[in-house]
Amino acid sequence: MAIDQDMKDSMLGALENVIDPELGVDIVNLGLIYDVDLNDSGVAMITMTLTSMGCPMGPVIVDQIRTALFELPEVQDVDVNIVWSPPWSKDNMSRYAKMALGVR
Repeated sequence: MAIDQDMKDSMLGALENVIDPELGVDIVNLGLIYDVDLNDSGVAMITMTLTSMGCPMGPVIVDQIRTALFELPEVQDVDVNIVWSPPWSKDNMSRYAKMALGVR
């Protein structure tokens, strides 16, 4: 079952509270989140990437994602799938993130 846009927005809103510790900008505006979904059992499935393959903050960010999504009453469990394709680039960032980081 596909989730509705409101639930997707709620999940992305929660994920905006997850700040990349190295860059100081949230993971949504950084463009690290590729997809969010919620299945009938209440399992939130997050498809995302990290800014680099060797990112030491990966486990910390995954932990913060779990904490943020458990704030939503619909979420019973969280499954974070980190992918490397397509690779992250500065083009993924929102205008806000680019301004915050001084990226042109």
